[in-house]
Amino acid sequence: MAQPQQARSALVILALAVVGHCLLGHTEATDFVVGDAGGWKFNVIDWPNGKSFKAGDVLVFNYAVGAHNVVSVTKDGYDQCLPLDGKVHTSGKDRITLVKGDNYFICSFPGHCAANIKIKVTAT
Repeated sequence: MAQPQQARSALVILALAVVGHCLLGHTEATDFVVGDAGGWKFNVIDWPNGKSFKAGDVLVFNYAVGAHNVVSVTKDGYDQCLPLDGKVHTSGKDRITLVKGDNYFICSFPGHCAANIKIKVTAT
């Protein structure tokens, strides 16, 4: 007689696990290659358009070392193309995890940010 009770308990636990997963949603982070196959380059500013990002997703910035860099900046730094105490990344294969809200990135090489090597990514 204990077996039917155990089977019911197992089904209830399984059902709760499925419902919990559906309610909480899938939380796995996604890697996004900035600029897709072209990488971190001139006029990449529109690359985020039409994409959905969430906190914890990772942006991968691919570029030739010495040709560019990536600087995490504030809104003012983004708007003015100034690094303003931002963290500078120079590996050519930089991986940066998004935080909730607006995330701003520029290339601080002279003239590059003004040539739209910059992006704003909003993560939910």
